[in-house]
Amino acid sequence: MSRLAEALKRASAEQESDGAEQQEPIKREKPPTSHPKLAVAEATAKLESAVQAEAASVATEAESEATAPRVTSSVTSLIAEKLVVTPSISPVSLEQYRRLAATLHRRQTESRIKTVLVASTMAGEGKTLTAVNLALTFSESYGRNVLLIDGDLRRPTTHAVLEVPNILGSGIGSKQETDQKLSLIQVSPRLSVLTAGQPDPDPMSRLASDRMRRVLMEAATQFDWVIIDTPPVGTVPDANLLATMADVVLLVVQAGRTPARLVQRTADALGRERVMGVVLNRADDLVVSSDSSSSYAYGPNNN
Repeated sequence: MSRLAEALKRASAEQESDGAEQQEPIKREKPPTSHPKLAVAEATAKLESAVQAEAASVATEAESEATAPRVTSSVTSLIAEKLVVTPSISPVSLEQYRRLAATLHRRQTESRIKTVLVASTMAGEGKTLTAVNLALTFSESYGRNVLLIDGDLRRPTTHAVLEVPNILGSGIGSKQETDQKLSLIQVSPRLSVLTAGQPDPDPMSRLASDRMRRVLMEAATQFDWVIIDTPPVGTVPDANLLATMADVVLLVVQAGRTPARLVQRTADALGRERVMGVVLNRADDLVVSSDSSSSYAYGPNNN
């Protein structure tokens, strides 16, 4: 059993023990099982066996695909230690994610928002980790049904962070016809993931398609929250297209690294009226990286 699966199992047991003490316990509902456009494909009992099965599937795909979904175990390990359901996360970080979720929850009660796009100016600012932890906080702490979408069709990483397979041919970046069903991976009873599928160096036509808009609209009817992870805005224009389909945008900024003028440009590109707020990441570490370049490549701290 993977570390994430163990952490989720432990968190679920703690939540059940605390549920009896709550004045208004949240009624447990089964996550959506099927839909003409969104068919949930349950993960296997052991996530690691699913990863092995995916590896075998990847081997049969084109050679270019074989390398694209790979994320080194060291990167995955570093990110996994920062997930809100793991005991290794710091109490301060855990509380900040809960406060972020509380802010969005209040906004939802006021204006009924559901779809949240998480963006950043450059790679490595903590965008993917923020999206994953926000989804985990809503699903495991708030008991909400959440769909996490990997909108980074060029270099997807969400599946690696959650240690689930990147389903090929049926992800959000699938080139199949409009009526092709999309397969979701159920990470926990209330958290599902729509992976990117086969990486695409030029996904603009799919991101701007009516099909993408319909998928997001239908997802909003099936889930309490839809969280979308995206590529860096300063590198590729993908997030700009998806922002027009989201209710609000969260802009993740790494403290001490991202120039204010670039943050301003990113806000303008996404649409200031859509940007709900800025998440200042790594505020405790204000050491500016010696590498001032913003090449679109993920490393141990790039997610």
